[in-house]
Amino acid sequence: MTHVVVVGAGQAGAACVAKLRNLGFEGLITLIGAESVLPYQRPPLSKKYLLGEMSLERLFLRPKDFYTEQNIDLLLNTDVGAIDSVAKTISVDENKFSYDHLVLATGATPNRLPANIGGELEGVFVVRGLADVDAMAPEFAPGRNVLIVGGGYIGLEAAAVAASKGLKVTLVEASERILQRVAAPETSDFFRELHKQHGVKIVEGVGLSRLSGKARVQMAELTNGQTLEVDFVIAGVGVQPEVSLAEKAGIDLDNGIKTDAYGSTSAQSIWAAGDCASFPYKGAQIRLESVPNAIEQAEVVAENIMGSQKPYNAKPWFWSDQYDVKLQIAGLNVGYDTIVSRESSARVKSFWYYKEDKLLAVDAANAPRDYMVGKRLIEGGKSPRPELVSDVSIDIKDLLHA
Repeated sequence: MTHVVVVGAGQAGAACVAKLRNLGFEGLITLIGAESVLPYQRPPLSKKYLLGEMSLERLFLRPKDFYTEQNIDLLLNTDVGAIDSVAKTISVDENKFSYDHLVLATGATPNRLPANIGGELEGVFVVRGLADVDAMAPEFAPGRNVLIVGGGYIGLEAAAVAASKGLKVTLVEASERILQRVAAPETSDFFRELHKQHGVKIVEGVGLSRLSGKARVQMAELTNGQTLEVDFVIAGVGVQPEVSLAEKAGIDLDNGIKTDAYGSTSAQSIWAAGDCASFPYKGAQIRLESVPNAIEQAEVVAENIMGSQKPYNAKPWFWSDQYDVKLQIAGLNVGYDTIVSRESSARVKSFWYYKEDKLLAVDAANAPRDYMVGKRLIEGGKSPRPELVSDVSIDIKDLLHA
């Protein structure tokens, strides 16, 4: 009987096994997860879960009974030691599993602050998994001082939670502005002002020199010579695709585990999906760190395991929740040369990225209609004239027919 083994019980892994059963796959399925809890959503961890507005049970993607009813063998708290791509086996503890198809959905690992600058002191946290957030949650007491290192979306979301819970928040970003790697200056300006209104001190163009304390972090020294008293520190300095298992097996890497348009790796019968995997997109090999990508790519892999030969056609979209602002992003802004702003009010704005006359992406803050129209335009290959986008007297839906 055909056996599909999926390594990684996050969003991609869970989506893959569910899709296989939905498609009528009747063989054996084994889903292996390193964590001790059922597969769960990660985005709410740094938002509603940390705020105490979402329970653990609501994080779970599916109840435990689902895996039993669907005859999916779920192995939690389990690490895979090695892959033998020739024998088609994987090593788990002292046992070996044979597979007909192996799916690597190993996700990503957060970058940590270096040990030689105090990154291993107690009270220094990252935001990635449930254990990370559970460990830091007791630190969020009103009046305490938290330093957040990194002004990307994870760092800003953590700052929003901390400020909302009454903490004194300082965020440092080594680049000249927050969100520099992922967004236009206009989006950076919007979120800088939002955080300022909530009492967050944002320091840009300044990095962290070192953290100090006896066993637990107490002080932070910045690259401008400033020192801060801190009760705890959150590092939001990006992630790296988790490729160690693939690398040891000799599978090709390229900004993650390299896959072709169908999700197949360089090793026969081994596939990859989600944050760990890169794939062809408009002439480049890219990797997307997002829930939609993890689900959609994993479901395409499931279809191709069933023989569909379906290429993955990525339609990138993302979101971030900070305070009462929902940012929705459609498309990829790589290579943009012009930003067009559409402002309905101070708290309802969208920023449209163009390269010459081609629409690439939209950042929509509290502007769901702008987001939906922008997404449809991008996916349809349409680019409305910039002067129409910026004219708020024109109904946004009319851009679909401009």
